Amino acid sequence: MTKARDLPEDRLCAFVAGLKTEALSASCRERLACALLDWFTAGQAGAGSPEASRLQSIAGAMHGGKRTAPVFGCHDLDAPAAAAFANAAISHLREVDDGHRGAMMHPGIVVIPPVMALATGRPVSYGTMAVAVVAGYEVGLRTGEALGQGHYGLFHTTATAGALASAAASGIMLGLDAKSLRHALGLAATQAAGLWQFADDGALEAKVLHPAFAVRNGMAAAYAAQAGFPGASAWMTGPRGLYRSLYGDGPVEALDEGLGAKFKIEEAGTKTWPVCGQIFTALDAAQYLLDTVHPAADEIEAVDVGIYPQALRVAAVDWPTTPAEVSFSPRFCLATLLTTGHLDPADMAAPALDSTRLKAFGGRIRMNAEADYAADFPKRRTCTVSLRLRDGRTISETRRFRRGDPEDPLDWSDLLTRAPLFAPTVSAGSLRVIADWCRSFAKPDRSGVCIPPASMFRSPDASLARANSGDGGGILQC
Repeated sequence: MTKARDLPEDRLCAFVAGLKTEALSASCRERLACALLDWFTAGQAGAGSPEASRLQSIAGAMHGGKRTAPVFGCHDLDAPAAAAFANAAISHLREVDDGHRGAMMHPGIVVIPPVMALATGRPVSYGTMAVAVVAGYEVGLRTGEALGQGHYGLFHTTATAGALASAAASGIMLGLDAKSLRHALGLAATQAAGLWQFADDGALEAKVLHPAFAVRNGMAAAYAAQAGFPGASAWMTGPRGLYRSLYGDGPVEALDEGLGAKFKIEEAGTKTWPVCGQIFTALDAAQYLLDTVHPAADEIEAVDVGIYPQALRVAAVDWPTTPAEVSFSPRFCLATLLTTGHLDPADMAAPALDSTRLKAFGGRIRMNAEADYAADFPKRRTCTVSLRLRDGRTISETRRFRRGDPEDPLDWSDLLTRAPLFAPTVSAGSLRVIADWCRSFAKPDRSGVCIPPASMFRSPDASLARANSGDGGGILQC
């Protein structure tokens, strides 16, 4: 049997368990603040939806009792695990949460919810919270990169690697040492699951439960390790570990290569469209053509989209019949953008599914999987959009990187501008409280106990119920 000291899993666990706040670089702290603001924006974007109420009910049914931990949408739950479960799902509802190109997963929604929930019930320092988030990103993204495309073709990496990301973040919050953290990750790996089959079977509403289950399993693994339960040591590289069992084909050395050279949280990308990230380069290219050539919708005779084949395995809905399918329909999203000039959260929340104009325009759009673009994935998401105009001209634009990728990132100012666009029902005052709290994590000298203000989780409607009550600094709360 391989000795524990020879395992990349042990080196990764030792690194994250030994992280100190002073080791976090200025660029890491900056991206940490951005990741927190991005997550709150995603959570508030979904907080007022009917689906959010259903998710709150599920979490409440699993953990009944007195409500104490805040959840997006103004329902407090008694157990941190319930609050984290609900918040993970709610912050994935509008598809505006962050992502990582190489790991092919959404890290924030599986890392930040358990950290927030565990900070509510015990005195935790800002430094511990900062390290917990950074550690969760580190473990989750390295796991996702190692698992690679072969895994992603069959499994939703946010659900599988997400369980380990949640376990790592939870373990730091619970004060686990390197040995116990290794056990927590081994236990989480046992519960790492998330089939894409739901997409094939038209059950796209179930996607938001994947990060919720990952958070539930990751937190449970951390609690179990704290209680002394052992977990697999070679949870990735063992003969029956994740890599072999779940069709891993990525660079397994990603698990521990270059530890400390640059934190993985700095590689996370930010969404600029409220839809599946696999079609961003198509939308970016189409937007560029609208901005530079200004064609009217009735001037466009046909639209040809050449895109990397992997995109169409996930964004596979030809034309949506439910709101949940809209984000995964490239033709619908492009038709909306090219006919209206915009594609925003309102278009996703109340899509014009039966619009004869949109359907007619959608009939002009052809999606073509380009084999030549496949080899560059996931580093590049190459797509070419060509508009054939009625006057005989053809205009084209090719994009290889998405706006929001590390090559073209959104900075703090961009995220502040984006927040009210993606969460338009949240008051300017509430967004200021959220932004100020998130921004404080960029300060190297931030110290003291941190209890996240419950007002940051309040839903727009409920926030009108009571003003100036407690932790929100004068912000309306429920």
